[in-house]
Amino acid sequence: MRISPQVLRFLVVGVLNTAIDVALLFLLTYLGVELWLANIFSTSVALLFSFVVNRSFTFKSTGNILRQIVPFLAVTLIGLWILQPLVLLGVTGLLNGLWGEYVGLFVAKMLATVVSMTWNYLLYNRLVFKGGIQ
Repeated sequence: MRISPQVLRFLVVGVLNTAIDVALLFLLTYLGVELWLANIFSTSVALLFSFVVNRSFTFKSTGNILRQIVPFLAVTLIGLWILQPLVLLGVTGLLNGLWGEYVGLFVAKMLATVVSMTWNYLLYNRLVFKGGIQ
């Protein structure tokens, strides 16, 4: 099975995006910033990075930024705040008692991440950054 260059670029951006979020979160909490504030900052920076790099690098879009940012935020936040929690709840419920609590949570989080990344890619490609170069 061959993976398209655009999908590979999307995966690279996703890994970098996650690394930025985690690194900033840990750095800021290490420096004494309250966890909730550090998380807001780290996820906001990661979200901005994701928009800019997915727009220019992954999808090579030249469309109107203002017409792209609102659907980008809607797609991303639905993935994070609706799809991921649904998958987390469903999978942890199914795995309850099969493995330890944290192993089940880890498996559920990984599946939830795959679901939200797939959702993001499909909608970024077809709705947010449509018309970009493949």
